[in-house]
Formats: sequence, structure tokens, C-alpha cells
Amino acid sequence: MAGQARGKVTIDLEECKGCGLCVESCPPKCLQLAPDLNSYGVHPARYTGEDCTGCGICFYCCPEPGAITVYRLSAPAKARPAGAPPAPAESGGDHAAAL
Repeated sequence: MAGQARGKVTIDLEECKGCGLCVESCPPKCLQLAPDLNSYGVHPARYTGEDCTGCGICFYCCPEPGAITVYRLSAPAKARPAGAPPAPAESGGDHAAAL
């Protein structure tokens, strides 16, 4: 499911239990278990850095509150016809609200 990423995932490696539920549930398969162990002796999940759709399924299936944060990338601004009023300013920078 290659394509431009529409989201970004951050995983707190010390909160992750290494259960793999997020890895198995991720539709674009952009999560994997890390080869190295965290301080609890488990292989935490990690984001590969590409193909995230920002769907949030990993966030909702994770049994550890606060281990996963999903950011949805803001859509690029569309070209406006000449003479059209400017769009209202949006806050949030490059990312929309996090789940």
C-alpha cells in the first residue's frame, strides 16, 4: 500500500509492552517490532517512517494508554482561482490534531 504518508506515528518505547497488536492491526503495515529490547525486556513496536495513513487503528487497539500517538498530516493547500478570497489561517502547523 505504498503512497505518500498521510499520517505519522510516535511510540513511547518505554510504555510499549511489545504485544504486537498494533503491528498486526496496521492496514498499511508501517509498524514492526524492534529487534532490540527496551528496559522491560520486550521488543517494542516502531514506526517504519513511511506509508502511514493516519487511520489510528494502532492507537485504538493498543492496551497501553499513552504508548502510541497518531498524527494526521494536514492536506496540502489547494490552488485557488484568481481573485478568490484568502483561506482562513489554520493553527497546528504541519500536523492536524492528534488522536
